Amino acid sequence: MLVDYLERGVLAGVIAGLAYGLYMALVANPLLGYMETVAEGSEHGDHASAGEHAHAAGEHAHEAGEHAHAVSEATTAAVSIGSGVLWGILLGGAFALAFYFFEPALPGRGRVKTYVLAGAGFLAVSLAPWLVLPPTTPGAEQAFDPTFRSALYAGMMAVGAVVAAGSIYGYRRVSTRSRPIGVVTAAVPIVALVAITVVAAPTIVEIGAMPAELVAAFRGLTVLSQAALWALVAGCFGWLQTRAGVRPAAERRDDLLTSP
Repeated sequence: MLVDYLERGVLAGVIAGLAYGLYMALVANPLLGYMETVAEGSEHGDHASAGEHAHAAGEHAHEAGEHAHAVSEATTAAVSIGSGVLWGILLGGAFALAFYFFEPALPGRGRVKTYVLAGAGFLAVSLAPWLVLPPTTPGAEQAFDPTFRSALYAGMMAVGAVVAAGSIYGYRRVSTRSRPIGVVTAAVPIVALVAITVVAAPTIVEIGAMPAELVAAFRGLTVLSQAALWALVAGCFGWLQTRAGVRPAAERRDDLLTSP
């Protein structure tokens, strides 16, 4: 049965990864290209007058490079789509394994369980680390060395996993008496994590000369795209589970207990 879960997880990951790769090729890459242009313009703006005489001489080279630029964009788009699919496969396989082992502990029924697990995974893998190490932009300056930042990212992933587990546990304990209070209880660890990081976390990524509005838009799109990827994996996996006629773990357990 574990192999069947993995197969459905990988298929869900391929579907979600393809959508994510298309987003990278059509939205994220052009946005990053524009931000790189803005960053380069801010760095070399003081030297614009010195380049006026070289402008005419460079026109022919610019025209000759247009074709190469188009080929480069096509290659980048293909790599982005392929990378998105690979990331989706990895995420889908890990999601399937986690769902196989943790399904009985997840609240809700049917496909709701898949979305709960997706929310927990998004919190642990992306959201919690980004509270301290937000997605970087062209021209950004980062404090500390890469080794420390990697360790910090891994530590925040562990913190996010603990917070997600605490939220699920709190909801399961309280929702039997009152579902609204259970939702509030589940939100408390997440709100506490956000509040603590906002107050106590050091500033590790400086945006430099990049406009703050552009940085906020880029980071917002990054967060939303990852959340959408997790949601797509959960939705596709739940649909594949239903199509395969897989019953919830609680029902399978009850059948085992009542069978002679």
